[in-house]
Amino acid sequence: MRRMRGLAVWGAVAVLGAAWPARAAGGVPEADLSYHGVAVLHDGRLDVRLVPRNHGPADVADATVGLRWSAPPAARAPRLPGGCARTGERSVVCRTGALPADGPGERMEVGVRLRGRPAEVTLEIDTVWADGAVDRNRANDRQQVLVLDTGDAYSF
Repeated sequence: MRRMRGLAVWGAVAVLGAAWPARAAGGVPEADLSYHGVAVLHDGRLDVRLVPRNHGPADVADATVGLRWSAPPAARAPRLPGGCARTGERSVVCRTGALPADGPGERMEVGVRLRGRPAEVTLEIDTVWADGAVDRNRANDRQQVLVLDTGDAYSF
């Protein structure tokens, strides 16, 4: 009987442990963020559409993604969507919102007119903040894309 109670308690602990978010060393939640989308450069305008994704194991309440481009913007500051802010002449950060484990976030769109109609632009995408979660696989949330002024969509 004692043995059965011990097994029942152990089973309850195992079930409760599985319900709590996965934690890295030190009790910090662990998540694996990535960004997939397209970038189009046409006639001096760079348009970026992306979907953030959290491969888990823990949910992320909010995160920010940084976008940087190699060419300066046109004289007028770009109009940015809600949740985005300029961090420099050639960079912005945007909130992703909540990212459930093993799920996508909301689609994001950022467009900017570039000075002098460059023939090509290098776009860099990177996680800036992930609500304190540890991401052990940084290879899939840091990307660099060469976008040519062809009007074609370059996937990342």
